[in-house]
Amino acid sequence: MTDIQTAVDVADWRRRVFALYELVRELSEEEPAAAHAAWVVERDALFATHPSTPLLAEDRDLFSGLPVPEYDPSWRFELPIEDALPADLDVETGTDGVVPFERIGVVRMPDLGSLDVWRLRTYGGGLFVPVKDASAGRPGGTYGGGRYLLDTIKGADLGQGSRSGTVVLDFNFAYNPSCAYDPAWACPLAPPGNTVGIEIPVGERYRG
Repeated sequence: MTDIQTAVDVADWRRRVFALYELVRELSEEEPAAAHAAWVVERDALFATHPSTPLLAEDRDLFSGLPVPEYDPSWRFELPIEDALPADLDVETGTDGVVPFERIGVVRMPDLGSLDVWRLRTYGGGLFVPVKDASAGRPGGTYGGGRYLLDTIKGADLGQGSRSGTVVLDFNFAYNPSCAYDPAWACPLAPPGNTVGIEIPVGERYRG
């Protein structure tokens, strides 16, 4: 029953995350700050109460919410995915073996640089855009391995932009992978093509 219940709990976690991002996409069209506030509230509730929370048991009693700054609209972009040379990214995990990604393109952000856009090559596909900024690993900064902006296979998807051929990348919604909270998880981390040289002051922070 333990394995069955764990599987059911994980499925419910995914279901709720997909529903949350559906709400975020609906609200973001007119009220991106309200969409962000709803995202913060629901993720805090999931972390605090859900059986599949990535928090360690000893951290749950002290949990009072994820460290997320207020919404800043200047960090929201609608960008085309431009062509890039092919590249592979193979991530070794403890439970899923090697998880293979292929680079399908790149997005270029004003005054920030570029980020590679990856596609999962195995069942389910999905787009994946991690980011690692200059504050990664520093006290009061972001998680040392980087954060996720887009991971459609897990539901983290802000949708297409208002202009044809663009995707929404909003750094206010950058979040830490599960391995930031529980070392039992093995997460794909940001490779060099997803590292930028400046600090990104929005999105989920990391207390360490």
